[in-house]
Amino acid sequence: MKYAILLLVPGLLCCTEASTTAETADNPPAQNPTATTAPAPAPGSYAWLPKGRYQPARTVAARFAPPAGYQRVAVAEGSFGQWLRYLPLLPAGTPVLLYNGQPKDRQDVHAAVLDLDVGARDLQQCADAVIRLRAEYLFSQNPDQVHFHLTSGDDIGFRDWYSGTGFRVVGNAVTPARRPAEAPTHTNFRRYLDQIFTYAGTLSLSKELQPTPLAQVQPGDVLIRGGSPGHAVLVLDVATQPRTGRRVALLAQSYMPAQQMHVLRNVWDETGLGAWFYLDPAANRVSTPEWTFRSTELGRFE
Repeated sequence: MKYAILLLVPGLLCCTEASTTAETADNPPAQNPTATTAPAPAPGSYAWLPKGRYQPARTVAARFAPPAGYQRVAVAEGSFGQWLRYLPLLPAGTPVLLYNGQPKDRQDVHAAVLDLDVGARDLQQCADAVIRLRAEYLFSQNPDQVHFHLTSGDDIGFRDWYSGTGFRVVGNAVTPARRPAEAPTHTNFRRYLDQIFTYAGTLSLSKELQPTPLAQVQPGDVLIRGGSPGHAVLVLDVATQPRTGRRVALLAQSYMPAQQMHVLRNVWDETGLGAWFYLDPAANRVSTPEWTFRSTELGRFE
């Protein structure tokens, strides 16, 4: 478990285990995905992948076509939403593994597994996985843009960290601490993120997001409940039904203990949605396989 310190209880028990069950299934690769308005980013935009590993045919957009009658929403070139749409996936049927290499107890709630390392420690849980993807996107644009708040409210920037100013937590206080200056490489960036994961969680992340109406959901938004317990689920993609304006979304999560981030499967699907979830703005709740959010618990990065 993460280390506990007053308001900086790392992760703030961001997730709790659920007890519901469903039949195990994985979605096969979708055929003829709807064309998008922005091209795929360069493979190097996914900096954690070894060179040559990125496969355009094994991405969120390639595997998950919108349901019949729906169209993907437009995303701007270079946006977070575009970047998420082309995230790499592991082969269909891949199980979700925990940080220690053991399989997750529930293998019935995912439609795909992201090709994203989870680390060797129990750190990259629900909010941390959202932070990880947002941070990786910012790193691909400009590493100096990366910064996140700890649960204490302290804003920790990657530029300060790699330039030689880290932080120390003593009791309730977070104070600057000198550390060796380093180049802003991806390896050092991952070490920075592990420090953020240790002292951030759903509460701190929820304060970084702007409340957003469910009817306006876009790729990159986050369903989040901050606190202990709390949970965070990332909106990977959104499609609309032109005739009605209905919006459906692909959702992804990590959980507790830390585990590979995975695209959620709509375990209640009776309408041909597959892995897509209908986000009903008139409903009071948004149900996902392992957590139910209030309809007001949607946030957006600035």
